[in-house]
Amino acid sequence: MRAVEQADVNPIRFRRLAAATVATLYVIVITGSLVRLTGSGLGCEAWPGCEEGTFFPERDYHAFIEFGNRVFGIFPIAFSVLTAIAARRLPRWLWLTALGVAVLTVSEAPLGLATIRYDLPPAMVMVHFLVALLALGGAIVVFLEATRLERGAPALEFPRELRIAALALTAACLGLVVTGTFTTAAGPHSGDPDVVDRLGELPDALYVHVRITAVFGCIFLFVLGYLAARRQVARRAFTFGVGLVVLLLAQMAVGELQWRLELPWGIVVVHVALAAAVWGLTVALAAMLWRPPRWLARGPG
Repeated sequence: MRAVEQADVNPIRFRRLAAATVATLYVIVITGSLVRLTGSGLGCEAWPGCEEGTFFPERDYHAFIEFGNRVFGIFPIAFSVLTAIAARRLPRWLWLTALGVAVLTVSEAPLGLATIRYDLPPAMVMVHFLVALLALGGAIVVFLEATRLERGAPALEFPRELRIAALALTAACLGLVVTGTFTTAAGPHSGDPDVVDRLGELPDALYVHVRITAVFGCIFLFVLGYLAARRQVARRAFTFGVGLVVLLLAQMAVGELQWRLELPWGIVVVHVALAAAVWGLTVALAAMLWRPPRWLARGPG
């Protein structure tokens, strides 16, 4: 709180900007996947407008889906830039993180244009998606730090080995996301015709993805067990971890369901939304273990 006051930054406004950045980045991940999975990536023939000679879409629903995603993309760009500007007088690492989020978010516009110009190559689509997730992760770190600046830091510190394990968990989760997108780019796809050029071989991508999943699971069990053994100190941290388990199980169930039903786009969108949520909450858990917000120390015990 003192750091915010000295920097002449309204702490409530900064937290709200950071929260808006997180929310809009999460939504744009979902709308972006909707564009791809409904085969609407080439729904608009021009950029930044949709049609040649007119800014707005005038054709089928594919054009409206693609154009709607572009219009909504203005919001995460605006909020991330405003958050970075507001953070310029805060601790340098926080400002650099907010600035990085803004740069990644703004870069999505030209990257999206290039992806369309080259007819949606799987590698570029994958990078487009991963950049959005990296921006989301950074925005979550900024938001959590904003709550600390507004309300103060608790007298709570987690053991170093737990914090290092949380970083390893985040790295494993990033590996899950990357190998998951490789699997999508190597296999059948809801937004493509039957015969397309894919990125690599599906069995190879699945082989790596499954093993990264095992690594993630082992590290997560260690972190959750550690929190369970010390839940009297920070019960809410353990509860947060349990919530992440529930979300992860839902993600796995939807992933199995979408495969057995031959990838209906509606279920795949849910899978993507859950994947983004798992990634975001994993980053949040690691950030909270390194720099606990005040609310994490509250509650019974």
